[in-house]
This record gives sequence, structure tokens and C-alpha cells, in this order.
Amino acid sequence: MYNKHMNAKKFLPIAPTTISVHDLNLMNPAVLSFVGDSVQTLYVRACLATECGEKACALHRKASSIINATSQAVALKHILASLTETELGVYKRCRNTKKPTSAKNATITDYRIASGFEGVVGYLYLGGFQDRLAELMELAYKE
Repeated sequence: MYNKHMNAKKFLPIAPTTISVHDLNLMNPAVLSFVGDSVQTLYVRACLATECGEKACALHRKASSIINATSQAVALKHILASLTETELGVYKRCRNTKKPTSAKNATITDYRIASGFEGVVGYLYLGGFQDRLAELMELAYKE
């Protein structure tokens, strides 16, 4: 999905206000995952919109094939070895959080891994760690 000549940073939203590491560590893991899902969705949609000249319906189908628990679990596996100790802690905290919903089209394992991935994305976004977020998104989605 990701063209190696693109700069991931130009497709990521920038948080207007950042949250301190202390407050991020106190934040509900489900909230970090909620925010991370939105950031990842915007990133993927922006990349797709610039890579192909397709109509919105086709772009939506492509985005949906990338933004789902199974694909997010694969993306996490691409970055797992690169996570810092702090990021790994966030991943585990978000992965293990009890969810009010269940996986619809994925295994519960993939759903939990995806939640952990989204949590790391949300943590980096809300903390203002743009360079690190761009680095991990490039690793997660390089072809």
C-alpha cells in the first residue's frame, strides 16, 4: 500500500495540542485505541487518495481492506521488533484491555493485536511524537 517514495509524515494529522507522557500513561487504553484507529484511518485514506485516481467508492473498498483487525495485526507484526520499551508497554496495555465490542470479521487474537496497534498509534499521536509515528507507519505499511 505504501509507496516507498512517499513521506509518511505528510499524510499524518498533527495534534493541535499534545498530552504529557504522564497523562498518556493514565489515559484509558480503549481511548488510546479509539484515537489511534482514527489516525490510522486518515493516514491510509490520504495515502490511497494520492496513489490512485479512483473514485471514492473504490477507495473506500481498498481502505476497508487495510483498516480492519486482521490487516492491523499484520501491520503490528511489521513494527513489533522496532517498538521501544515504552511503546511495547502501551501495546500490551491496549491489547489486554477488555473491550465492550467483539470481533466481527476477525479472530479475537487479531482483534486484540489490532487494539494494541491502534493504542500505540494513538499514544504517539496524542503525545506529539510525529517523527516516531511516521517512522512506524512507514514500517507497518511498506510493501
